[in-house]
Amino acid sequence: MRFLFLLLIWASSCAWAAPTDDELDRQALEKGLVAQLGDHFSQARQSMSGKASDLVVQAMGLLGVPYRRGGANENTGFDCSGFVRHLYEQSIGLVLPRRADEQAKATESIDRNELKPGDLVFFNTMRRTFSHVGIYMGDGKFIHSPHTGAKVRVDDMREAYWNKRFTGARRVQRAEADSLQR
Repeated sequence: MRFLFLLLIWASSCAWAAPTDDELDRQALEKGLVAQLGDHFSQARQSMSGKASDLVVQAMGLLGVPYRRGGANENTGFDCSGFVRHLYEQSIGLVLPRRADEQAKATESIDRNELKPGDLVFFNTMRRTFSHVGIYMGDGKFIHSPHTGAKVRVDDMREAYWNKRFTGARRVQRAEADSLQR
């Protein structure tokens, strides 16, 4: 959907700290996005819960950070699970396990049609289930740190490559997250 693409471009230019609703409206007006997106802008903003919205906005701020195997911060780069772990810790204050397969085990399985922004999506990219993870953004899009030589980017789960390799959707529940921190 075109409006999501424009919203993603707009969000990537936002400040690192999650903006308030008033700041979102002001920034969208300044960039001329409200005129282009109409009611879709407000509906999209309102459809995301506060913490999920913060997580997605912060993730967009990391677009272009290089992939680094074992990487877990924006200064040196991320691998896929390091990216997810970093975002959950920085935006929500939850510490997820380090590896993608461990993140899958520590979260609740949901159906693909139940995905909401901030949920985790998993793929089989190394001939094993849950070998790659990203963060769902809405409208079939997810943000992730893909592979050596690439940078944090947004991809569409419906593209043939990702659709064929999709292995599950997961949601971090508050009770599960609290037990992860103990």
